[in-house]
Amino acid sequence: MSEYILDCGGITKRFDGVTALNNVSFRLRRGKIVGLLGPNGSGKTTLIKIINKLLVPDEGAVYIDGIEPGAETKSLISYLPDREFVNGRMSVTELIGLFSDFYADFRADTARAMVGNLGIDLKAKLKTLSKGNREKVQLIMIMSRRAKLYLLDEPIGGVDPAARDYIINSIITNYSPDATVLISTHLIADVEKILDEVIFIREGSVLLHENADSLREREGKSVDAVFREVFRC
Repeated sequence: MSEYILDCGGITKRFDGVTALNNVSFRLRRGKIVGLLGPNGSGKTTLIKIINKLLVPDEGAVYIDGIEPGAETKSLISYLPDREFVNGRMSVTELIGLFSDFYADFRADTARAMVGNLGIDLKAKLKTLSKGNREKVQLIMIMSRRAKLYLLDEPIGGVDPAARDYIINSIITNYSPDATVLISTHLIADVEKILDEVIFIREGSVLLHENADSLREREGKSVDAVFREVFRC
């Protein structure tokens, strides 16, 4: 078994002649929390969709646990998109049932316990919940799977600071130690404390991929401060 759960080699993607990703290459080891960091429009969502086989690259290849994205890798990846995906007419219990039916690795008891800890009624319709609580329920569904690779696209982008703290704590307490979490975000300060590695991406190109502690030590400042310096307008 390779030490790498994800291998991206030379990924290029164009839309109507505009290059969204340009020769993106990196590998992620197992058991890491990695920040995919870049401003809006830098290519983060496009890359995550390619890893999840929602888009196909024009050039390059992706391997998850040595397998190209497809039906086989669906059981390896747990994916949180950058927008709400829940059906508001469903109750929380119905959503848990849906995930239980769809994913053999889904831990329904874990999901129910986490929802209960938030004080959310399992019978409540999702459309009746606040935006922050809907975001939390979505994350609970994703993190209640026993996946090898979690792809979280802007998981804290649209919620208040209190909800961000809950989401971050949920991430670090509910993934297997040998699994890898890739978090796409432009809100560096909120996630920096949990990151093992960082990838800076701008205009579809990777600027750096480095251990977070090594970057802080070398630059003498926080990852957030380095990010602000690199991406200063």
